[in-house]
Amino acid sequence: MNISLRQLRVFKAVASQGSFTRAGANIGLSQPAVSRCVTELEQHLGLKLLDRTTREVVLTEAGRSLAVQLERVLDDLDAVLLESRGQATQRQGRVRVASSPTLSANLMPECIARCRRDHPGLEMLLLDRIQHDALASVVAGEVDFGVVIDAGARDDLHAETLFSEPFCLVCPPSHRLARRRSAKWTDLAGESLVLLDHASGSRRLIDDALHLHGVEAPVAQEVGHVTTILRMLDAGLGISIVPTLAVPPAELQGLVMRPLLPQIDRNIALVRRSNRTLTPTAEMAWQLVRRVAAERGNEAPSRRRQASASLSG
Repeated sequence: MNISLRQLRVFKAVASQGSFTRAGANIGLSQPAVSRCVTELEQHLGLKLLDRTTREVVLTEAGRSLAVQLERVLDDLDAVLLESRGQATQRQGRVRVASSPTLSANLMPECIARCRRDHPGLEMLLLDRIQHDALASVVAGEVDFGVVIDAGARDDLHAETLFSEPFCLVCPPSHRLARRRSAKWTDLAGESLVLLDHASGSRRLIDDALHLHGVEAPVAQEVGHVTTILRMLDAGLGISIVPTLAVPPAELQGLVMRPLLPQIDRNIALVRRSNRTLTPTAEMAWQLVRRVAAERGNEAPSRRRQASASLSG
């Protein structure tokens, strides 16, 4: 039956007021519009709901039965709609976010701290995962969304790029490339490299860049965390290629960071399941990560200049 909620609400008003005119005044409709709604409802139901006279409107037996049940049904519906509206404006709840390790260490702590400050009722729970597992947890619905590196084109994910950042060279201050303001990818040929392992979202991009520039260099060590790379470089075990965000200048501790030319970037992206709408709380967290990432992206050029302007040691 093609019965509308409007027709039911109009009938309820007529039943309670006993008059088309008073019902119309109560719900903001003209008397003819009220009469038309009731007539259409009767036609759809195949029942006469009202007996109309010039002086009054009287419910039939079918009309009284419908009015009694409709009162409860519409009250329940109003309660459901009010609850849904409350969900749209609520600022409390838990949001689960999966993040790749370098982003977990260098972007997400600030996001979580900002969340606690600006939205004390919203808890952002971080799942620190390797890139593959972070993406899998988003697809499986284990988390609300993810913050990852270059998710690529996938039908099962919606991705939104937050910002791009270049890869850079990190080496001891005694290394020959440390004396330059920048280095070329081809300068890395033959050098002993300490790189993130293939579980990292960045490793594929680094390998592609080396291949693109025809660089052949032995990989001395593959590790899971940039902090480990820095300690190995400090011990003289080689040089490394890392994303700029992964190495805040304060953590270099005597090492040197230099731009790699031509510049090759990695994209930092928010990802969620395709064709799925985020909950209001998850959307709030998504927007918060966007704002923090935008600030970090705007700061990146000055950080790179700071890192390359001086030689350490």
